[in-house]
Amino acid sequence: MAVFSSIKKFLQTPYPFYFRGRSLLYFGLIIFFLALFFNYFFLPFNVNSAEHKMDYFWICVLHSLMPMLILLLMYPYIHFSPSLDEHWTIGKELVFLSVFLLLIGIGQFLIRDLIFDNPNNWSWGYLREEVSNTFLVGILLVGLIVSVNFNRLNARYIKEANFLEHSRRVFKASNQIGIVPIETQVKMDRFDLEVDQFLYAKAEGNYLILYMYTGNDLLQLLKRITIKEFEQQVSTIGQIVRTHRSYIVNLSFLEHVKGNAQGYQLTLQHSSNTIPVSRNMIPKLESRLQK
Repeated sequence: MAVFSSIKKFLQTPYPFYFRGRSLLYFGLIIFFLALFFNYFFLPFNVNSAEHKMDYFWICVLHSLMPMLILLLMYPYIHFSPSLDEHWTIGKELVFLSVFLLLIGIGQFLIRDLIFDNPNNWSWGYLREEVSNTFLVGILLVGLIVSVNFNRLNARYIKEANFLEHSRRVFKASNQIGIVPIETQVKMDRFDLEVDQFLYAKAEGNYLILYMYTGNDLLQLLKRITIKEFEQQVSTIGQIVRTHRSYIVNLSFLEHVKGNAQGYQLTLQHSSNTIPVSRNMIPKLESRLQK
């Protein structure tokens, strides 16, 4: 049972979601060059040059381009699932990469007629062979990338979070800015934000959930306003900072800063929820805390 518990804990460990923007491009390029180098120089599988319709180098190039094509096909799912960043774990990363490798293997099978002069190209045997070969090479390359990257990021952010935890200043809400009038998309929904009660806000599409602590209770207020619009209207409040595409936090209630492979996790007073800090938001948060 202890072994299964350890495995479960490992699979639920937070892991950065790298399949967006430049990170997605870098991931595709790294896989391309590693696969090209490995296939061309190590010849991991039996090669029957008599069946080749082109030079072996260009065969390796075609095989190595397949991961980038699969990433392109998977992009709509990635693009329209913004919440993936927040809840991504090692387990989800491994499942995603397994599906990724499976699709690559199927893609390698579908282009066999372009590469090999073989009447049995469309047989089930070659489908199994292409998928199994893809997993044999892919598990080695992807496993190396995931493990090295996880250990590097985890160690880095834990160290930086510990330093920040011990060196940060304690924010206190200014008495001069107690209430901020907030304009919303619906005129009847406009409200005054009491800064000394505001813990954090979480985006839900075009709505925002405000978490307010009144002294006795933690209240949730739903307002029709985007997080970007809200951020602009509270930009003059030094202790309020955006930490994630979906979160804005009042640093006056900050209790702890912890690090993991995804970046930082904030714990606030009066709330059991943890607030993620995305990697691109870390410099801004550190600047606010260390002033």
